[in-house]
Amino acid sequence: MNAPPGAHEEELRAPLLQGLWEHVRSGQEDILLSPYLSASFAFLTHVLLCAPFLALDVLGGFCLRVRSWRIAAGSGPPPSPRRWLDCFWRVLWGYATTILPATALVHALRSPALPALAPSCWRLFAEVFASLLLFDTVFFICHVAMHRVPWLYRNTHQLHHQHHTPFALAAQDSGSLELLTLLLLSLGSAWAVGCHPLSEATFHLLNTWLAVEDHCGYELPWALHRLLPGVGGAPHHQVHHNVHSVNFAPYFVHWDVLFGTYRAPGRHSRPD
Repeated sequence: MNAPPGAHEEELRAPLLQGLWEHVRSGQEDILLSPYLSASFAFLTHVLLCAPFLALDVLGGFCLRVRSWRIAAGSGPPPSPRRWLDCFWRVLWGYATTILPATALVHALRSPALPALAPSCWRLFAEVFASLLLFDTVFFICHVAMHRVPWLYRNTHQLHHQHHTPFALAAQDSGSLELLTLLLLSLGSAWAVGCHPLSEATFHLLNTWLAVEDHCGYELPWALHRLLPGVGGAPHHQVHHNVHSVNFAPYFVHWDVLFGTYRAPGRHSRPD
């Protein structure tokens, strides 16, 4: 059977990601548009991305090679499974009481729809990168405010700083107000950029991974900050958990450098 005129040209012009997008959308729109999917998927993604670092912490109890990758090698043994479990329940509680109802409310206000066409690879890259830059910028401002305003620190950020030596799961171990702030910043960044749903999902996935890696406590040979210039990574953020007045940006270092709050890893001492 012959294809209609122009069909072959349209197929050639179709975005490279179109097949993936159609597979994701096929018969699953009701699930994808569920007000509870994003929060559930975010929690599951966070836990799964933390799992390799839990394995490293367990191995670090007896494997010197793994322990040598720890940034704070002199700070004692890796966090115990009990500490991981306690943190897990706090994170689960935060998602159930804050993230889930908040995302359901935002979903109801946005009334999202799934477009028929996927983004091009260039559009996906540009939207994800722009969202990361915007999130990094606004979080830098909010983070500085949380540390400089005593009321904000006590009521939003102090709980997160109970971890002087952070570990992966602690990336989301925060109070309700801070969790809500992080949620609104991530959703707002994707909305301000005008992300396609596939770009937005990729941004949230990468955002979660960067947060987990920032808090993992390991200087791994394949870490992103070793591969990409301008990325701070776990060493940059661990300095912040020890010296609270520096390294406020979550992922990139340019704002800390510009505002004089950058401190290179290896130069920190005791917590403030």
